[in-house]
Amino acid sequence: MFDLVIRNGTLIDGTGGPPQPNMSVAVDGATIVAIGSDVGPAHREIDATGLIITPGFVDIHTHYDGQATWDDELAPSTEHGVTTLVMGNCGVGFAPVRPDHHTLLIELMEGVEDIPGAALAEGMQWEWESFPEYLDALERRSYTVDIAAMIAHGPLRAYVMGDRGAANEPATSDDIAEMAALVTQAVEAGAMGFSTSRTITHRALGGEPVPGTFAAEDELFALGNAVGRTGKGVFEVAPAGVAGEDLVAPRVEVDWICRLAGEIGRPVTWLMLQNSFAPDDWRELMELSADAVDAGHQVVPQVAGRPFGILLGLSTGRHRFARLPSFEPLAKLSAAEQAAAMANPDLKARLLTESVDAVAKMAETEPIGAFLANAFNQTYLLGDPVDYEPGPEKSVAWLADARGVEPLDEMYERLRERDGQALLMMPLLGYADGTGDALHDMLTHPAAVLGLADGGAHVNFICDASTPTWMLTHWARDRSRGPQLPLEYVVAKMTSETAALFELTDRGVVSVGKRADLNVIDHANLRLREPRLVADLPAGGTRLLQAAEGYVATVVAGEVTREHDVFTDARPGRLVRS
Repeated sequence: MFDLVIRNGTLIDGTGGPPQPNMSVAVDGATIVAIGSDVGPAHREIDATGLIITPGFVDIHTHYDGQATWDDELAPSTEHGVTTLVMGNCGVGFAPVRPDHHTLLIELMEGVEDIPGAALAEGMQWEWESFPEYLDALERRSYTVDIAAMIAHGPLRAYVMGDRGAANEPATSDDIAEMAALVTQAVEAGAMGFSTSRTITHRALGGEPVPGTFAAEDELFALGNAVGRTGKGVFEVAPAGVAGEDLVAPRVEVDWICRLAGEIGRPVTWLMLQNSFAPDDWRELMELSADAVDAGHQVVPQVAGRPFGILLGLSTGRHRFARLPSFEPLAKLSAAEQAAAMANPDLKARLLTESVDAVAKMAETEPIGAFLANAFNQTYLLGDPVDYEPGPEKSVAWLADARGVEPLDEMYERLRERDGQALLMMPLLGYADGTGDALHDMLTHPAAVLGLADGGAHVNFICDASTPTWMLTHWARDRSRGPQLPLEYVVAKMTSETAALFELTDRGVVSVGKRADLNVIDHANLRLREPRLVADLPAGGTRLLQAAEGYVATVVAGEVTREHDVFTDARPGRLVRS
């Protein structure tokens, strides 16, 4: 008798190979022990007839660094088939840390990743100073998912250089040597690598760029070589210029990234998003990466499964009218109460006038912000089920024209829909052409890996942690505005390929002897619902969660952690060390 058998499903094994119908997977303990059309009985069976069986998804780009110290569910990623997640991305994290730098790192994380500082301050107990001690603190906990962490440049610089590091002053040779030693120590202790951010849009709560944003090449290469000396781990970069800033030409960034990969002999992964300022630059940058791969270097662009932007709505509190004087009396009302109050024609007239005046004033000091505020042709209805590749007919500008009203009037009325629960999407990156074609080409580029789901981050703006479900529903089933992707290709992008980048060789494929991290999915009926705002973080902090319907079971280390889209009591997940 096996411990568990998932019986008679269509196996998508994570290798990219074709679907295998009428297959069963047998599990003993935490290990897959048999696969076939008839594997014998088990103490527990899951009927997968008409369903697909996949490996658990490996999400390599999350920001649960703080949440993992108090929360064992680690939603929303774990609501979407993720069984392993990697945090410590984008140069921000919480170790190493001096006792007097707790607030500094909280404000850094809040500014860069939009995680409420009050929630972090109340939820985290700071049981560590060094990075190895941080890993030990995580190892004392159990989760619904396996977790892993990289050491980040921001806290490292602040720890070694104090205020000089936080202020992005140049590092001395002694500073660099000490940072390099701590990186080596961290990776030897189990860190999955090192991350740094050089994008000027990544700023602490007070507006300061992330420590390391302007690090010189000698510092970057020394830290890269510190990873290289361990013979394991990944070097991750959020590069300058790629998000559209004028600070550094993106090609200059990718050039040193390629040289670094050749020097240290370890994978260097960099974050790639299409920007509206230079919508075709990404093609040249991806080809530079491909050339480096052809030369034998491990240069891995990390791309997204859908556009990156913000969600606007009365329920989220983020919309065009939120800070206007006439809206202030409504601010503490529920979304439904706000929507009802906004039906008053006199209030509507005042809010529309105040909004036009406010944006005109903004144009004098923040022209880009004013431009985005009036980008009605780039602001879309999200809907339920959601659509992250909306056509122009779903834009506020199109809908306004159809009704014969001004776009601002249309936005106002759309925000009121469904008792104030309707959401509008404004893509900022990855949607310059108004289609998903660039995303498609990135996802199919041979040098690229799927990432950037940002689980645990930007919690009041987006919920991109649901990317795995979007990949399965949109790209592998529903897309109508361009070519779809084969289901087996999509599954491989989220399993074997992401696991391989971080050398997680015991997972990512359904194979005898591998770890029993599995999903059983009703793919034909899988549905991604509209995000909703909940106040379940410490200190009453809010975040967007996004439900899925169709995950019949998620299995971690042989235990069912979610069943029919609901968490069980099982917590088999643990810290994974490099």
